[in-house]
Amino acid sequence: MPVWLKVVTALLSVAIVGGLAFAGFWFLRLQGNISKAPLNAGGGSTESVSDATGRMQILILGSDTRDGKNSEYGTADDSNGYGKSDVMMLMDISEDNKRVSVISFPRDLLVDIPECKDPKTNKVYPARSGVMINEAMAEAGIGCAVDTVNKLTGLEVDHFMMADFNAVKELSNAVGGVEVCISDAVYDPDSRLRLPAGTSAVQGEMALAFLRTRHAFADGGDLGRIKAQQGFLSSLTRKIKDDGTLADPGKMLKIADVVTQNLTVDEGLASVPSLLTIGSRLKDIDVSKVAFVAVPTAPAVLDPNRLQIAEPAGSQLFSAMRQDVDLTDPTAPSPAPTETSAPPSPAPTETAPALPPYDKALQPVTVANGSGVPGRAQEIVQALVSGGFAQAGQFEATAVAQSVVYYGLDFADVAADVAAMLGIPAEQMIPAPNIAGIQVYLGTDFTSGTTYGAAVLPEDIVNQTAKDASCQQANPMLIVER
Repeated sequence: MPVWLKVVTALLSVAIVGGLAFAGFWFLRLQGNISKAPLNAGGGSTESVSDATGRMQILILGSDTRDGKNSEYGTADDSNGYGKSDVMMLMDISEDNKRVSVISFPRDLLVDIPECKDPKTNKVYPARSGVMINEAMAEAGIGCAVDTVNKLTGLEVDHFMMADFNAVKELSNAVGGVEVCISDAVYDPDSRLRLPAGTSAVQGEMALAFLRTRHAFADGGDLGRIKAQQGFLSSLTRKIKDDGTLADPGKMLKIADVVTQNLTVDEGLASVPSLLTIGSRLKDIDVSKVAFVAVPTAPAVLDPNRLQIAEPAGSQLFSAMRQDVDLTDPTAPSPAPTETSAPPSPAPTETAPALPPYDKALQPVTVANGSGVPGRAQEIVQALVSGGFAQAGQFEATAVAQSVVYYGLDFADVAADVAAMLGIPAEQMIPAPNIAGIQVYLGTDFTSGTTYGAAVLPEDIVNQTAKDASCQQANPMLIVER
């Protein structure tokens, strides 16, 4: 073998071995960084999903735990058990990887928490009603927070990612700061946030203070805090996209190292390849299709200092999400449209001649509200009356999963017309001899609008997209001179 070929061969061998050693080092380092926990606490599906294809929902949590590096923000007593979720967002990636919706849940939101089992102690905690959503994981772990969101939205969360205080500081440092904007100079002694008016680049402690502050924005409530968090994430998204971070292996390794050191994920996501797959799905998404939304809320009846889901807006949002609607453009076609069947016209019997047209105004039609949404039946009654069924009435009923049109003897033709008016498929028409007339039994699959399967979104549901640079309104009580 010529000397030059021996030298080239040796150099290539060294390069290959060195490259493999480098890759192996980083793989083992990142894999060793990852902490994991069960996805559910007894109330969810254990079916595995493909990270590379299909629609995916990831619950993003910010823990308020004071353990380890977070001890400077309080004692362990300030975050009992597994800690509370200081931040809760549901990231929904579309099947075609062309859009992302990020839904924020206020930590003051009162919800029903299902029965949950602590995976460490096997202790079972009973279901509870009217509890703040940020308490869902305190007793039985992160899986209980996942089960709670599943119950609330009707979705099935595929993965979760939970970060602590230190993760925010390290990530903001790794990207060289994140630009934020506020209307006036502000100082919050609780979070230690101090910012001048206008745009500033925050990182480290100040980035954490910006995300944690409860009082600095708007009226000092949780909704102002959510808008600030969404503004921060929008700015972070733009910076990562503009800097080409997702396409730069060096930058990605640096970010992955600091993030995985402070990240807990479910067992299905607890591998470097899985995390890289999620990153690759996000890298080419248009920032104008990254929508930030806050769950519609109103002051809670049980406690005006807390929040509850505002209806029908909340049900409309969750229904649209279940149908995979583009929140930035509800008229855009969905990758997986809901299949419906047009109800057939009722056929006359073989022995009886065709019946003469009936008078709609005289037909007894009742609407049973089994949708779980208070006042929902009234919307359908109004639609029926507008369509000529003047005798329509309503009553509350037990919640059911699927909407059905029941009809009594000799009312098949009327039932077909009622079903057609509401868009309810023919296979969901059921004869019921004990019913006088028609009964439209609304289910949890028909919580909004007057056409079955049609998405109806609350007005201005999207707070902003990642393309928008927003400026937060300062809380007048905390404005200072600079």
